[in-house]
Amino acid sequence: MNAPEKTPAEMLATPVQFLKGVGPRWAGLLERLEIETLRDLLFFFPRDYERLAERREVAGLEEGTLQTVRGVVEEVDLRNTGAGKCVLGVLLRCGNDYLRGVWFNQPFMADRFAFGQTVVFSGKPKREGMFWAMSHPRVVPLGDGEEEPPSGILPIYPLTEGLKQWKMRRLVRQAIESHAGLLDEVFPPGFLEAHRLWPLGRALPQIHFPSDQESLNQARRRLVYQELFILQLALAVRRGRQQETRATPLEATARIDARIRRLFPFELTESQRRTIAEIASDMARPLPMNRLLQGDVGSGKTIVAVYAMLLAVAHQTQAALMAPTEILARQHWQTLQKLLAGSQVRMATLTGGMAAKERNDLLLRIAAGEVDLIVGTHAVLHEDVQFRNLGLVVIDEQHKFGVRQRATLRSAGPAPHYLVMTATPIPRTVTLALFGDLELSTLRDSPPGRQKVRTYLVTEADRQRWWDFFRGKLREGRQGYVVVPLVEESEQLAAASLATAYESLANGPLEAFRLGLVHGRMAPEEKDAVMADFRSGEIQVLVSTSVIEVGVDVPNATLMTIESGERFGLAQLHQLRGRISRGRYAGYCSVFADPQSDESQKRLEAFVGTTDGFRLAEVDFALRGPGELFGTRQHGLPPFRVADLLRDAEILEEARRDAQALIAADSELALPEHALLRRMVLARYGKAMDLSDVG
Repeated sequence: MNAPEKTPAEMLATPVQFLKGVGPRWAGLLERLEIETLRDLLFFFPRDYERLAERREVAGLEEGTLQTVRGVVEEVDLRNTGAGKCVLGVLLRCGNDYLRGVWFNQPFMADRFAFGQTVVFSGKPKREGMFWAMSHPRVVPLGDGEEEPPSGILPIYPLTEGLKQWKMRRLVRQAIESHAGLLDEVFPPGFLEAHRLWPLGRALPQIHFPSDQESLNQARRRLVYQELFILQLALAVRRGRQQETRATPLEATARIDARIRRLFPFELTESQRRTIAEIASDMARPLPMNRLLQGDVGSGKTIVAVYAMLLAVAHQTQAALMAPTEILARQHWQTLQKLLAGSQVRMATLTGGMAAKERNDLLLRIAAGEVDLIVGTHAVLHEDVQFRNLGLVVIDEQHKFGVRQRATLRSAGPAPHYLVMTATPIPRTVTLALFGDLELSTLRDSPPGRQKVRTYLVTEADRQRWWDFFRGKLREGRQGYVVVPLVEESEQLAAASLATAYESLANGPLEAFRLGLVHGRMAPEEKDAVMADFRSGEIQVLVSTSVIEVGVDVPNATLMTIESGERFGLAQLHQLRGRISRGRYAGYCSVFADPQSDESQKRLEAFVGTTDGFRLAEVDFALRGPGELFGTRQHGLPPFRVADLLRDAEILEEARRDAQALIAADSELALPEHALLRRMVLARYGKAMDLSDVG
């Protein structure tokens, strides 16, 4: 009896080791690149392309223009020329002719060549006696029998040790020839035509081995669009399902609004008033609010969140405020205690370090509805936390949680409203890609009285002068921070350690002042004690890691020294600086750094050049890309295979519009022509976004 014939899906799921020329050895290397099946190999896209100059035979070379020559390595000759200098000559046999590549003072290049190896040289040839030569040509190794493409565009793939480009190109080409025809086209024909998209069967071979630059452009556009469109469909489905969930309407009546505002001892900014109006409008509806509040350091996000929480409490529902660290949770707790000291709001704090009995007692009170407002860390998400009637969840520093942690907390009543906040302004394309299911509010202006911070990139030659200034301000009654990147010495990172910094300061420039030490590895009660002493003024200078980058609010602390500034990201530097713009005194921030790259230098120059967090976010995005700035992995989302949010911003906007239009017409992708799209959405984002299948 013959075995049943495999379906296309089963054939694409074949382990890659069964592709001709792979086997267990190569399969082990491919697995390091997360290539386990033939489908994985087909969708393992080039990271770049080598663009070769016009191909010539040696007999047809001309001086002065870029040309490409293919040949076999006949000789590798590395000679010292004295005074520590050398010259490398590599002789290529090209049929019956020869060409020599020459490199000066680059001995490491000799390791790239082996006798009998087939390579391509691209450069400007020059006649030298009987031979042609190229000085410092670009080198592309080829596999046995591998031809450089007529287009001159060679794919360059991510690799792992032991795997060569020529081998990867050969395997991908084999997979395309044998299995690309089995792939399903997820878009209906009319959709492809209406959106000017190439079919997958045409685009996939061209993204790997383009016939020309225009074909590469069209192939990339198709595959980038598909990747971003699937993401936007997932966000649109999630958003649609949120709108189907019922929530308790929490209206901000004139009486409730007046009672809340009476608790604020200052005038709200125009941005705060507008944002509060947006939130109040959302919370008055019988649908759960899902809103992202972003604002620069010191823009007053906490007060907006307090208004929303008090609105929930005024309607006899509970509110929960979650922060990513215990220091930030404690800071919110102290702010609320001070602000609501004269109110009847019943508050409690829930963190991971609580004693078992204290925690159990608090959980019983929360479940019974005896606590109105709960402030905590991730501990609030624990499955044993049951709310009696949860009306609002506020998540601070959203990007440090993740997509799935926006899931509804356990409550006996209807779904709660959600307000998520970030103090790191987010570029628009990142917002659309990672927070596309949320409404957006932005705080642009700062509360009156907030001072600008003067920022300096200080050289070692000016270190003494800075410490003289720092000490002078301390004697005037101000306080300050010294921030270092590491807790312990590391041979790998030549950066100041916390312990070394503390000792050198206590026995050096700051020996006349009271110093404190705080870092993330300390026990919560130790951190709390140090922070309390700093707030009271008992500690004049806090020596810290970046654990103080969010939530620490000491208005009298106006000085900051950042050591090894090149070790911090731009957003992190801006957050740290935000600790010294909290009150009525001017702030001063000094950065000592040893940038080892152009990117690091540009990052530091941008930091000292502006205090506008929105501008810095765009600079950071351009320098590092979204993978570093707001990497998809930390959100629980799969990484992009081919899309780049910086380069593909226009395609993202187009994909978002089209996805929303499609979901408006078919909210659950239930129509037969959308079955493949639905399957792809669920396969790629179903788990990350808690999307279940639809019958």
